[in-house]
Amino acid sequence: MGAYKIRQRLIVEYGKQVSVGRVYRLMKSMSLPKMSTAKPLFTCPQSEHEDYVNLLKQKFNPDRPNLVWVSDITYVRVAGKFCYICVIIDLFSRKVIAYKISTKIDTQLTLDTFRMAYLKRDYPKGVMFHSDRGSQYTAKDFRKELDNADFVHSFSAKAHPFDNAVAESFFRYLKKEELYRRTFSSFKDLELSVFEYIEAFYNKRRPHSANNFLSPDEKELAFLNS
Repeated sequence: MGAYKIRQRLIVEYGKQVSVGRVYRLMKSMSLPKMSTAKPLFTCPQSEHEDYVNLLKQKFNPDRPNLVWVSDITYVRVAGKFCYICVIIDLFSRKVIAYKISTKIDTQLTLDTFRMAYLKRDYPKGVMFHSDRGSQYTAKDFRKELDNADFVHSFSAKAHPFDNAVAESFFRYLKKEELYRRTFSSFKDLELSVFEYIEAFYNKRRPHSANNFLSPDEKELAFLNS
């Protein structure tokens, strides 16, 4: 995390009032390694169809959970081969509510991730599900799954990654803060790394500017207590 976010966590978790400048100087004195800014080269095949409508229209701040979920897939090299990570995020809190890792980028990956999210969120109805037009999302089996769950599917416009900016941003930070700082020798190593980042850090502790610098879990708890 950067100096500003670390300052927020010092206030929230320890009650320590420290200036951003002091945090920055302390971080610099520790000679922390620079985070990589390399961008992934992989892209999913995009489908053309008049039915693939963008219903979300970059409205990224719903006023309660389970109104809009967004999803995307990225890849990581493990021992010379690619593994694929699919995530589903609730836009209200930016919480990763489900993720799956696979050695194959296929419709089964998106189906398994969706089914996990659907179970964890206690089978909500009427949710908008937004994704890009990758073949894993436009597949007949996946769209049927959404229809059966009473979800409405929204798609990014072709070649418009900003339409799914929240999911894109999550992967950018996952890679900068965790994956690009490690070398993975096995699928299990990657699984453990992603689990620790999402479950122990991102959802529970990482402050998010869209949440007024609360973590995703803190944002949802505040909503339940309001």
